[in-house]
Amino acid sequence: MSYKRKAELPVGDESDLMEVTPLGAGSEVGRSCHVLKYKGKTVLLDCGIHPGQGGISGLPFFDEIDPASIDVLLITHFHLDHAAGLPYFTERTSFKGRIFMTHPTKAIFKWLLSDYVKVSNVGANEMLYDEAQLAACYDKIETVDYHQEMNVDGIKFTGYNAGHVLGAAMFLIEIAGVKILYTGDYSREEDRHLMAAEKPSNVQPDVLICESTYGVQSHEPRIDRERRFTSTVHDIVQRGGRCLLPVFALGQAQELLLMLDEYWAAHPELESIPVYYASSLAKKCMTVYQTYINMMNARIRKQFAVSNPFVFKHISHLKNMDMFDDTGPCVMMASPGMLQNGLSRELFERWCTDKKNGLLITGYCVENTLAKDVMNEPDEIQTMNGQKLKLRMSVDYISFSAHVDYTQNSAFIDEVKAPYVILVHGETNAMGRLKSALLSKYHERDEVIHIFTPRNTETVKLYFRGEKLARTIGRMASTFPENNSLVSGVVVVKDFQYTIMDTGDLKDYGLQTTAVVQRQMVPYHASFTLLKYHLRQMFGKIEELERSLNKQEAVRIFETVDVKEYNANHVLLEWTGNATNDMVADSVLAVILNIESSPASVKLTKSDHKHSHSHGQPIVHGQSEEKKKDQLSSKPEMDLSEASSSTSTLAELAVAGSSSGSVVSKGMLLIDRTEEDEFQDLVMFFSSQFGPENLKEDYSTKTIEITMDGVVATVDCATFQVQCDADALRHRTQNVLERAVRTCMQ
Repeated sequence: MSYKRKAELPVGDESDLMEVTPLGAGSEVGRSCHVLKYKGKTVLLDCGIHPGQGGISGLPFFDEIDPASIDVLLITHFHLDHAAGLPYFTERTSFKGRIFMTHPTKAIFKWLLSDYVKVSNVGANEMLYDEAQLAACYDKIETVDYHQEMNVDGIKFTGYNAGHVLGAAMFLIEIAGVKILYTGDYSREEDRHLMAAEKPSNVQPDVLICESTYGVQSHEPRIDRERRFTSTVHDIVQRGGRCLLPVFALGQAQELLLMLDEYWAAHPELESIPVYYASSLAKKCMTVYQTYINMMNARIRKQFAVSNPFVFKHISHLKNMDMFDDTGPCVMMASPGMLQNGLSRELFERWCTDKKNGLLITGYCVENTLAKDVMNEPDEIQTMNGQKLKLRMSVDYISFSAHVDYTQNSAFIDEVKAPYVILVHGETNAMGRLKSALLSKYHERDEVIHIFTPRNTETVKLYFRGEKLARTIGRMASTFPENNSLVSGVVVVKDFQYTIMDTGDLKDYGLQTTAVVQRQMVPYHASFTLLKYHLRQMFGKIEELERSLNKQEAVRIFETVDVKEYNANHVLLEWTGNATNDMVADSVLAVILNIESSPASVKLTKSDHKHSHSHGQPIVHGQSEEKKKDQLSSKPEMDLSEASSSTSTLAELAVAGSSSGSVVSKGMLLIDRTEEDEFQDLVMFFSSQFGPENLKEDYSTKTIEITMDGVVATVDCATFQVQCDADALRHRTQNVLERAVRTCMQ
């Protein structure tokens, strides 16, 4: 086998991880439902119920997923174990994705599930959904044809004929170049009305999710099965017995009806013995079979050109049991196929004690169903009302189940050539034997294949590293790029496809450009002149912009970021967002946030310094404007470049300011910080740490009271002392106070 892509099994980049998780049909038959996740996309494959369990317990393990995360839900065919959980999932969970199935599947789906709701042997409180919810679900379903490629937000999928039943499809799914083929139930054998399943042509999937219902069993030749089936039915009615054929209403039933009608036509001696099919559902769905006759095989299409093959000459439709004269031999085809309930169960209990009668099981039987138990021919059976009855009728099993056997399944896996195979829809032992047989076969050929048999909720993880190739279009495609040449354009990603184009071509391809203006308000308490000084120190030349109407200053750095005065305590940063501009803005922000803590920002003047030179005197609040001006003019303005040689720190400035409530002249910078300002800052800091609802401040005494779980801590902001009876709260408050002083008073 030749493989085009290798997945890495152990570890890899999380973005390259593919996950496949069975929520049902993992090491079991029934409630098929599988989750496929890759590249942020999620697909749900089928949504059935378990025929051997009732109510909620028969559903897949939906609690393992977030239904709202499902993008696409694909239903392969209408059988209950693949589709009957759908109305529950759409109407009683948060699922909002899109649902797809083929036209015949949708046509039969509503009737089949409506019948299921009516015959379900559970109480009203245990019903999974009602008729109204089924109708609401039906309206959400979208239909696809075979070979029609669909694309839903980067998830590509195509349906192919799967045989099995009318409208059954296997789906080829492609996400980011990785292809996954999900077979659902499929049959590679042409029967009396359906074509065999097809293999997607010219496609080599990377992953194959394949049914394994029959494990390593091989069916006997079809002609031998048909001969054994008709002769068994003949024997039962010839001895005066009633022959019960429990079948699913659709799919297998149509196949058996064609066989019996042909056999009765060839044996005139049987004309007096009636053959019934007791299903109003099957009667309704015959119109669907006739509508989609072109989806069937050449034999049926040819026969249909002469006469309708589904108008039976020797078989009667039994509308209700009141019309049934239960005397003498007959053949009765009734649903459901595994004798769980309904008419087939009722007739079985009525006829099982008579040894002239016979039960003929023709399909696959799931564990924990009565049909599976009866195949072991027990001495007695239990009725639905709890009674015990002797089992005297004959029991025969002749499989016409439209599932692949080992020969067909292994041949299909060979043809697909997928390096990774995930087996589902098979009992644990059958699946294990199939895996062993396949591994042995490929080992003998010296070929490598990875086969997984996950249980329900067990995830198979594969890593696919796909190459990211970008193609140029439009103006950029006019010249062929040379090696090591620089290509400049816009990379457009759609459905995991990368395209490089010139910005001038964007509109031609339905794309538009827009500029995102970023604005950020930053706390800042110093002068704008000092801010400009620091920006020049960091970035060199800065461009001064025109003042706004309210006389506020603004500068531009690198023709990218505008810094504007906003109010007394804030500046505004404004720039057009992109990767480069964002980095410049981050640098400007860092400069602003560090100005007030930078020793180069100020040169503190204090009257009590023991220096040979004199400093300007502090300007005390309450003085006249003339006196303030005189005091400022008594000391020439200091060039800010001298500030870098100052030995005073902002900590000293904070102490000086908090003790006198003064405005200190520091060259060109004036800081006006009163005790109320500093106390307010401390209150805000404590509020952010403990919550405003737990704080009580007193401006007259400069104290903050903190109450936590009934314990009170008092902070004296004049002496920076904490009083509290509880050690834990006292230590915490003291730590917050120390941080507050460092943050608010420097």
